[in-house]
Amino acid sequence: MCDTSSSALPQAMISRSALAAGASAAIRAGGRRADLRRDAWGHGLLAVAQAVTAAGAEEVLVDSPGEVEALRLEGITATTTGEPDLDPGLLYGLPSAEGLPTTPPVMRLVGRVMSTKRLRAGEAVSYGYTFRAAADTTVALVTGGYAQGVVRALGNHADVEIDGALHPIVGRVAMDVCVIDLQGAPAEVGDAVTYFGGTGPASGAIARWAELTRMTPAELVAVPGAHAVRGWEA
Repeated sequence: MCDTSSSALPQAMISRSALAAGASAAIRAGGRRADLRRDAWGHGLLAVAQAVTAAGAEEVLVDSPGEVEALRLEGITATTTGEPDLDPGLLYGLPSAEGLPTTPPVMRLVGRVMSTKRLRAGEAVSYGYTFRAAADTTVALVTGGYAQGVVRALGNHADVEIDGALHPIVGRVAMDVCVIDLQGAPAEVGDAVTYFGGTGPASGAIARWAELTRMTPAELVAVPGAHAVRGWEA
């Protein structure tokens, strides 16, 4: 690879506006107890607890007595027992069972271009050489791998968003990085790469991930939320 930069983890960016909209939609749909276990499905316990209670939730379900006490100090009623009745798909902006969007996605998983490399036709990338270029192209090495929830099954089957356009993940996904075929589009070191979420063409990509991996949208967002670097955006 050329133009290398220092390695970094991808970011799980949480949209404050999407979270507020999702919380309001979930409350309007009925239910008063929100499921905030596993750090609010990777979205951040305190921020989500504040959003759902501001929208009208009476109680949140958490994992431990310590979290109950921490939220009590914030004026939020929490419990470790009982069944949640607030729709998590609406709250977190996850697709329905049919793969249809519900509310705007709250989490956007973002990697960065680390380096780029020209490939000639027939040259391969990543472990096992499962991808060989059909024609001359340029690929990008991007932060984000299976350790941060970019599941191995996505290699050669899923797309990412760069500068408003979709580009395929090629070759096998590695532990902390993957390779993207730029297909002639320009890219610079440090450019943002959206795996799912946001408002662009990758917004609903989590539904495609669920189809490819046979995992639920909840599972697919919880892992990046726990292992990527969490950040906040409008």
